[in-house]
Amino acid sequence: MEAIFAGGCFWCTEAVFQRVKGVSEVIPGFSGGNIKNPPYREVVQGRTGHAEAIKITFDPDVVSFNELLQVFFATHDPTTLNRQGYDVGSHYRSAIFFMNEEQEKEALEMIQKLNESNVFENPIVTEVSASKGFYKAEDYHKDYYNNNREQGYCQVIIDPKIKKLMTGFKELAV
Repeated sequence: MEAIFAGGCFWCTEAVFQRVKGVSEVIPGFSGGNIKNPPYREVVQGRTGHAEAIKITFDPDVVSFNELLQVFFATHDPTTLNRQGYDVGSHYRSAIFFMNEEQEKEALEMIQKLNESNVFENPIVTEVSASKGFYKAEDYHKDYYNNNREQGYCQVIIDPKIKKLMTGFKELAV
């Protein structure tokens, strides 16, 4: 099965979901915009309407879509509109681009449950919309964290997200 999530910088979300049991592939790219095959430089300038996203291929017998949602919401801030930390712009928005009605239902139920439980100080602003396509990013974005762990961004921004996965979701972490 597949899922498409946008949780800010795709380097971060790719690194997290590469470490989830049952996930066989994570591809960084773009979704939710209005042009086909957008180049990164245009996405980050806000010209395309796309969000930095990842397409996850997973085995539902090992990890459920609901469990992926739990990891997604725990490893980014779904309450800030068009922003993740220092990264600002609509291309950094929080979004779930569902592939079918069941994914839509589960995503909306999860958001309702999290909002009602006051898990976050502010309401969740994650966009939930039908996937209109996914466009793979340029090759140099693939495995960015794995290939650049010494970079400051990776150490300051991505490492804490991975630590959160490893401590908060031990049963799902590889």
